[in-house]
Amino acid sequence: METFMKIEDWLLEILACPKCHAPLRVDDAASELVCTGADCGLAYPVRDDIPVLLIDEARDPAAGAVRE
Repeated sequence: METFMKIEDWLLEILACPKCHAPLRVDDAASELVCTGADCGLAYPVRDDIPVLLIDEARDPAAGAVRE
C-alpha cells in the first residue's frame, strides 16, 4: 500500500527553500520536498505530513547524505 504526503496545494505554493528561497516540489516516493533551485536541490523530509524545513535536516541528493 502506497502512502502519499498530504500537503495542501495552497501551502505548497507559499513554501520555499530556507537556503535559497526557490520553490519546492513534492517527491512522494521519498516523502520529501525538494528544492527546485539549480544551485541548491536540497531535499527536506516530511514527517507525519509536516514539512521539516531545517537546513540541518535536509538531504543533499548530489552528496547522497544528510547535511552536517
